[in-house]
Amino acid sequence: MKSLYKSLIHLVVFLTNFRIVASGKWIIFMLAAILCGSINYFQNSVSYSDIAPQTGQYLTCKTELVGNIDVFSVYVTDGRIAEMARQRLCNDETIKRQYGEVKVTIGQSDYDTFRYINHGVVDLALVKSNVVNAFGADQIYGLTKIASHPDYSAFFIALRERPQLSKEYLLGKRIGLLDYPSSRSGHIVPKTVLQNLGLSDNNVNIVYYSSHQELRRALLAGEIDIISSYWAQEDKDSFSRNYATPLQESVSGMQWFLKMQTQNTDLFCAMQSVVHEIAMAHPRPYYKTITLEEGCN
Repeated sequence: MKSLYKSLIHLVVFLTNFRIVASGKWIIFMLAAILCGSINYFQNSVSYSDIAPQTGQYLTCKTELVGNIDVFSVYVTDGRIAEMARQRLCNDETIKRQYGEVKVTIGQSDYDTFRYINHGVVDLALVKSNVVNAFGADQIYGLTKIASHPDYSAFFIALRERPQLSKEYLLGKRIGLLDYPSSRSGHIVPKTVLQNLGLSDNNVNIVYYSSHQELRRALLAGEIDIISSYWAQEDKDSFSRNYATPLQESVSGMQWFLKMQTQNTDLFCAMQSVVHEIAMAHPRPYYKTITLEEGCN
């Protein structure tokens, strides 16, 4: 930072010593403005990093606890789950006794997920355990696992043939991946497979999409030749299981975490009930399979 200040100052002095004419004075003024702005930015850069994340889409509702300003904050990445969570949480008796408002954030990217978990601003989150472990959020903020969805497998999926895991076969193929660096089935696993085969973004045509649903749409539309994703039960209606090549047999599933900085056992049990209701109501078979942690009778 000091070297930046010195460089800018030296440049201003240099121009001044050479007595730059009218137009040069304007340049000096602009450089001085940049210098001041840079100083102000770097002086505040530490505080900027501490600002709570403001990204994502929100669903909110008020409870019946009038005058209570405490907000029960939820973070998910699935819009359907977000809507079901808002409906059930705002009608939950324990929530209505302890909080005045419910706010459900729908994350749009890894940036959202990392920021929300890293800052510990959520009370309930549906994420993968590696995100919680990466920031020590279980120890720092008391994020405690209350329920888990099952692990799954990662596949290369195509429309008209079974993808081969060879450099010769994949060269020239258009491969759809998720634009989520933390997604194992949609990003980490396929990138690792490609790297082991001596392939990368430089010699393979990789196209990034925002969701697993978008990957499937793109494959059906002919935009790409292969996608990397999980195999869902409903995929049999659009794709052939014969044209799905396993990449990794076990990928960690989604898990529900609740902030438990106090021994709020009523809330623990109530949230287990809520997430179980959401799982049973979700149309995707994957979410219907859920295991609740011990702690409630």
